[in-house]
Amino acid sequence: MIDKTKQILLTNDDSIHSPGLWTAAEALDPLGYVHVVAPRDQQTCSGRSMPIHSSGIIEQMTLHVNGRDWQVFSVDGSPGQAVLHGIYDVIGYKPDLVVSGINYGENIGADITMSGTIGAALEAASLSVPALAVSMQTSAEHHFSLSQDIDFSIAGYFTHKIAQKLLGSPIFKDVDLIKMDIPQGATSETQWVLTRQSRLRYYFPKPANRESLSDRGPMGYEISYNAENMEKDSDLYALMVEKKVSITPISIDLTSRTNFDALKTYLSD
Repeated sequence: MIDKTKQILLTNDDSIHSPGLWTAAEALDPLGYVHVVAPRDQQTCSGRSMPIHSSGIIEQMTLHVNGRDWQVFSVDGSPGQAVLHGIYDVIGYKPDLVVSGINYGENIGADITMSGTIGAALEAASLSVPALAVSMQTSAEHHFSLSQDIDFSIAGYFTHKIAQKLLGSPIFKDVDLIKMDIPQGATSETQWVLTRQSRLRYYFPKPANRESLSDRGPMGYEISYNAENMEKDSDLYALMVEKKVSITPISIDLTSRTNFDALKTYLSD
């Protein structure tokens, strides 16, 4: 029997109309009551931003997905703002779990703070709400799309699996959110592995080709990596080399784990 006393807030950064979001909704539905509160528009790469120009307008919608009507809410704002509006305006209290995703494209390495998917989970973590950020590896051409050609079903399987664990017992100390990345071609039998966030960059800046600085020239990106340089215990290595599901525990405490006494001596000399 479904325990509808468990309250789950589901959001993303690809917008309320993303097939990845709706795969996650179906995967989470057996675990509790799923409140879907997501950005109205595409918000990829928005991080944990709180844009001052966001109106905060919330539109209640009925979306028919896979034979079922869902009462959902779209927010004119970033993923982080969608989390805040979901908690304070829609639900009215903190849920048991916030899930962000399933995202078009992997969020790995030193680039993860750019991710709106992870930004939403960080916002939840800052309010002491357990959070799960789920991303699936896709080709770059799909990162800003809502393509129906992407099959998120296996990512949904792992979303259900890990969300069930997070709802069942308290999360470990200093684990404020779980970041999960599913490789292309994964199956339900694909091995998952605990990883560290790689310190290496994965998405590299690609400036526009323009004649004048006054011409429009948004900064693009390209994917580049070298397996020989990767840390063997990293999310980058697990996804790109081992083709395993990467599960990375993330702490909201960004303080370096360096030796404070040694650093104090260094700064004092």
